[in-house]
Amino acid sequence: MAAVSHSARDFTNPPNYEFPHHRLSLTLRDPAKTPVVLVACGSFSPVTYLHLRMFEMAKDYVRHNTEFEIVGGYLSPVSDMYKKAGLLSAQHRVNMCTLGAEDTSTWLMVDPWEAFQDYQRTAVVLDHFDYHINTVLGGAHTADGEQRNIRVMLLAGSDLISTMSEPGVWSYSDLDHILGRYGTFIVERAGSGMDQATDSLSRWRNNIHLISQLIQNDVSSTKVRLFLRRGLSVRYLLPANVVDYIEQNGLYLEDSSSPSTEKGKEKESIAGTSQTASSAS
Repeated sequence: MAAVSHSARDFTNPPNYEFPHHRLSLTLRDPAKTPVVLVACGSFSPVTYLHLRMFEMAKDYVRHNTEFEIVGGYLSPVSDMYKKAGLLSAQHRVNMCTLGAEDTSTWLMVDPWEAFQDYQRTAVVLDHFDYHINTVLGGAHTADGEQRNIRVMLLAGSDLISTMSEPGVWSYSDLDHILGRYGTFIVERAGSGMDQATDSLSRWRNNIHLISQLIQNDVSSTKVRLFLRRGLSVRYLLPANVVDYIEQNGLYLEDSSSPSTEKGKEKESIAGTSQTASSAS
């Protein structure tokens, strides 16, 4: 993986922005392993247990199948400029992600950088993480002080791979940057086949790690929003404090788009946004 140099001039920051790193584990437990940070880009409108569960599935996969060591995980909500059906304001989505991830996990964090500015391509978002983690913070270290670069990898649902294999949806340069430089963990989602989609991405197969769901979970933000509009309970589909936040703020009670429009525009993935399309929910 060739090194790419970035500086602060390469990125625009929202006002008063500080990169969150309070849960990054910067000392490797096993010096023989490669440190990895997982980044999940998506709408998170709202964040669900499946979004959070995907991190744990990836952690299990890494422990049993790779020579990686996970040192941190991030949710990166998309910008309001994405203009997607059912997309709540960035402030609400960041708040819900913070409640859902940081209050229920010991290693997940929420980075608001992408949310509070203009639309950013997934490739640029990953560069942003790489810059802050490896250039600003200096990466990880072994117990004896040896410095190691932390590998940033995208965490996504299998419907992302489907969009990546569709001609014209993602630019080749972005695909090569995301899959070639960084790599991805793809978690199986109900109704999304992975094998056929990955065939057309075979040149990057060594950087694409496919994770099967041992217990199927098809909870999606789209379904949660539909439940809320119909006055149905969403408890135990989302973290309790996220449900409380939604109820306290009266969120998702109005239908912002027709069912057919929302169904057409939304592909229920935790994944990132491409140059021309996204499959995040």
